[in-house]
This record gives sequence, C-alpha cells and structure tokens, in this order.
Amino acid sequence: MVYRVAVIGRTGRGNYGHHLDRAWLSVPQTKIVAVADDNPDGLAAAARRLKVDKTFTDYRKMLDVVRPDIVCICQRWIDQHRDMAVAAAEHGAHVYMEKPFCRTLAEADEIVTACERNHVKLAVAHFTRYSPKIDTIKKLIAEGRLGKVLEYRGRGKEDRRGGGEDLWVLGTHIMDLILAIGGKPQWCFARVTQNGHPITRRDVVDGNEGIGPLAGDAVHAMYGMPDGSIAYFSSVRNMGGHPRRFGLMIYGSKGVLEVLEGTLPPVKYLNDPSWSPGRSGARWQDVSSAGIGQPEPLTDRKYQERHTLAILDLLDAIEKDRQPKCSMYEARWATEMIVAAFESQRVGEPVPLPLRNRKNPLTMLED
Repeated sequence: MVYRVAVIGRTGRGNYGHHLDRAWLSVPQTKIVAVADDNPDGLAAAARRLKVDKTFTDYRKMLDVVRPDIVCICQRWIDQHRDMAVAAAEHGAHVYMEKPFCRTLAEADEIVTACERNHVKLAVAHFTRYSPKIDTIKKLIAEGRLGKVLEYRGRGKEDRRGGGEDLWVLGTHIMDLILAIGGKPQWCFARVTQNGHPITRRDVVDGNEGIGPLAGDAVHAMYGMPDGSIAYFSSVRNMGGHPRRFGLMIYGSKGVLEVLEGTLPPVKYLNDPSWSPGRSGARWQDVSSAGIGQPEPLTDRKYQERHTLAILDLLDAIEKDRQPKCSMYEARWATEMIVAAFESQRVGEPVPLPLRNRKNPLTMLED
C-alpha cells in the first residue's frame, strides 16, 4: 500500500518546520498528493519543491477534497496545531506533526479525544525517540552499567530564548527523552523567574512561535521519577555554552551517560562513580547502537535523516494497530511536564502529575 499524504505548512508562521514536508520524499511507501499553505508565495514554492499539482490556501478544503491517509502538520508555530490535528482526525487521517505538541493541556486532551474517537494514530517529531540508541541506553541501565540511577539533568539551548521559551521549544525534546528512558514523573516542583524575581501577571507576554502566554527568563524544575530518582530541567537566558549543554545527562551510582539529540545521537559513557574524570582518571567512551565502545553497525541512509525512522514507525503503527513510539499520549506527557513548571510556580508548591488544572497557569497568575 502507498499512503497518500497531505502536507500543511504556514510560510512566515512556522513555515514547514524542520523539513517535515520533504521527509516523505525519502519513503517510497508514501506519496505526497497535496499541500496547503495560507501564504500564496509559500504555497507556490512548496508545490514546486514537493512536485504536487493540488494546492490549497485553506487546509480544511484540502482535507474535504483530497481525503488523505496521512496529514503532515509541518509548521513550528503551535497556535494552529490543535485545530489542524482535530480536523485531520475528524477526516479519518493519521497525523505526523512538528513539536511542540500544542499550547495547553486542554488542547492536548481535545486532540487525544478526536484521535481516539476516529481511530487514527498521531506521532510527534521528537525524532530522538525513534533512535535505536534509546533501546541501547535502556539496556545499559537495566544491566547496571550506571548502578542505581540517581539523577537526570537536562538543559535547553539557553540562547535568547532561555527560560520559558526554551522550556517550550527545546525543552520538549528533553522531556521526551526523560519519558523515553526514565518513565513518567509523579510530581514537579519548579521556580520560574524574570530578572531574578518570581514571575507575576505583569511578566506575562505573548510568546513567540504561537506559544501563547509566556513568562520567565530562568526556569529550574525538578521531577520525581517512578524509580525514586530525580529529573531536572534548567534554562537561563543567554547563558548557553560553546559547545552548548543542550541534551540530557544521566547520573548513576557507578557512572554517567550523556545523550544528545538525533536519529543516531552522540552518546557517551563514563565509568566513574565520582562523576569527575579529572579525579578518577576515567575516560568518556562512545556508545553506538551496538553498545559501549562498539563501532556503529547501522549505516543505512534512514539513520542519517531526521524524520525517516519516525515516518516508518508511524506506518508500522497504522498497519499493526499500535501506538507510535512518540504517540499523542507521550506528547501530552511532555506537555504535562512543561506546563507543570509554570503551575508549580503559580501555586508555590510541588504539583502531582498528571495535572488537575488543564488551563494555561500563566493566565491565572496574580500581580
């Protein structure tokens, strides 16, 4: 079977994300049959790039006319993610979409309900989740190479977006890695500040990339993991390193793992219970999909491309009637973790997960 794919982009408002539109051209089991973009110039460029004749300025009309098997929601801006995903589901189409998932937990719930009601699959482009190295990392932990896991430490890129925007736009990758490796956290306790003081209603602005209400130039969040370990995420504006710290560190009683992002991401292992190679003399070792210090056996092109593994996983999920590796449920959990940082700051105490409050906490702040 060849799956008919309809692409949605928004030139000038998130564009086509991280090339989600072109990713389908590398998967022979799929064929792009139409594209929608409310920017006429962007639409014409996309039609040439994707070599399609059916073009629409209104994605709803495209869904009505084309009736695709899969809809690819490409744009980075998330203000229309909920509406587009629900519309696709109501047309019986499966969905592959750019991260972040959506703006609020209420929107996430609505997307999940629509997909469940119409029996369609939805996958999110947290592309490291689909890497074979995730299974390798989990195996190393299960074998005790880290000893008892004590901490997960994640940071954003900490550039001009540092703080709340970094948490949303790039922290979503870190949250998904924590979920993939460590499971679902049980609570969150966080501090979100602006210019050194706890955020108030006066600090809330309209966030970039369609995020909606946003605040904070520094975020420090901790999460209680199911095995008793603690996960941390921090981001401080304009404090990024060179090389940058964006990624996830996993600290255990016997050693450390460093995980970056990618379909075959750089992963390193330190066999050092002190976590200090300067003191212990231990050296970092590369980790391939085959294990510590082993050459990488996976050389096929699909392991070098950003979205191919995710698309193949979605197709397999459709055919086997299972959830994709990064399903709407996993994406909703990553959103839970992001929103929980703001909710914890609002109430001034740890909050249990999943959250009872499904609204944007920043709309509920006091002066």
